[in-house]
Amino acid sequence: MNRRRFVIETVAAGSAFQAEGGAAQTSGGAPTAGFAERDITPEIGMEQPGGYSKAFHRSLHDPCKVRAAVFQDGAGRVALVGIDALMVPRALVLGARSQIQKRCGIPPEAVLVGASHSHSSGPTGMVQPGEYDHASPLVRRLAYEKSSAAHPAYLRLVETGIVEAVCQADAGRSALRTGFARGIENQVAFNRRFRMKNGRSWTHPGKGNPDIMEVAGPVDPDVTVIGCWSDGGRLRGCVVHFCCHATTNPGGISANWIYNLEKTIRAAVDPQAVVVYLQGFCGDVTQVDNLNPHVNPGAEEWCRLVGGRVGAEAVKLLLSMYPAEAAPPLGARRKVLRIPRRKPSLEKVRRSLDIVRQDPQAAGLTEWTFAKETVMLDALIAKEPVVDAEVQAIQVGPAVFVAAPGEMFCRLGLDIKAASPFQLTCPVELANGCVGYVPTREALGPRGGGYETRLTAYTNLAPDAGDQMVKAGVELARQLTPAPIPEPPNAPPFKAPWAYGNVPPELS
Repeated sequence: MNRRRFVIETVAAGSAFQAEGGAAQTSGGAPTAGFAERDITPEIGMEQPGGYSKAFHRSLHDPCKVRAAVFQDGAGRVALVGIDALMVPRALVLGARSQIQKRCGIPPEAVLVGASHSHSSGPTGMVQPGEYDHASPLVRRLAYEKSSAAHPAYLRLVETGIVEAVCQADAGRSALRTGFARGIENQVAFNRRFRMKNGRSWTHPGKGNPDIMEVAGPVDPDVTVIGCWSDGGRLRGCVVHFCCHATTNPGGISANWIYNLEKTIRAAVDPQAVVVYLQGFCGDVTQVDNLNPHVNPGAEEWCRLVGGRVGAEAVKLLLSMYPAEAAPPLGARRKVLRIPRRKPSLEKVRRSLDIVRQDPQAAGLTEWTFAKETVMLDALIAKEPVVDAEVQAIQVGPAVFVAAPGEMFCRLGLDIKAASPFQLTCPVELANGCVGYVPTREALGPRGGGYETRLTAYTNLAPDAGDQMVKAGVELARQLTPAPIPEPPNAPPFKAPWAYGNVPPELS
């Protein structure tokens, strides 16, 4: 079937600025910003990622995109890139950054690439091309034939889309007024982990389960928005940050609820505005409310509900923010951590090898699936026992985006917020790579457990990985100097009350 294409135009046309830099922290002069989009809709028949086995797309609901924002403050530039994707592989990010630096001079440390974690997007994961070429024939078969796998041609499309979107956004920068705001949406995202009567924590224990004791983790209801406006009052583009899994699969290829977020903002504010979405630390936060006794909405309705409500809050923030003409100071820092993988025991590997040689239905599909993951992890550790995990901080005025490469538990993001010097702190997960779920130490402790803590080829970092990333993210944020949120000028000094209003009541 022929690929269905969508024509996506660049917004915020203007003159190009080719100066090197991007990591500097300076202000002064008119700020410039540019926004652009690229189509990365996968072909019908490509794999649908998001699980531990293969599934394939059979229909199209809405396009998947790369959306980019580039900010310049007179001395440096930073780029924020949001992708409608389950994940973004580290090698793809490094390749895109290298091309961006060559083509428009924005340095790698000043480019943040974050995946929305859409479970209805294209094949960027899980198994990467060539990842298991070193392994035995059995492991190669399990990885390439029995597991969700990235498509080489699609990875190239995404990388090209990132480069083109950033470079076109940069070339199209113009003088814009920039505003910042934070609001609340607390009706659509819920922690999916619960402490049970057996002393453990379970993921999605089910509505009405009498063994539920309490929710095992927090949520983050903040909606943070940066809006860029022309002198004529048009919204050229915005950056939106929120915390909720993109698992409201509406049926077919889709950006998931982010599609409805974009649709809501465009319908209410400007039909051509580019909406860059960056995902919060939502490793344990989804749209599913396990404590709600009512049946869940249908997929299409759920997608509209989450995207519409987050979009509506973003619209309120955009309409009420004060866009300033002064350039918001920019900054960029990054640190690459080296984190070891957790190793399965030799006995577990032997047992798993016995299971994967059986028919999955005879062995039990769940048991077979996680046995497969154990065998694959054992092969990964033989090649790469330690993993690179980049932590990054990108500043745009009073906002800082602290990025980490995992499906980060919400508590870790709240810890970063609590220690950050910035008024607007946005923890961004699945950015600049993917290392699987990153739980808290508590979730991996005696009262822990649940889906996100299972040891797999996808999720396997040392128990203190989250703590390391939080510490690094806070340190990087503290190296930057926050700017205040722009406010309107003060009213003139009081002289006299309104003459029409300063009167007593008249009864006759």
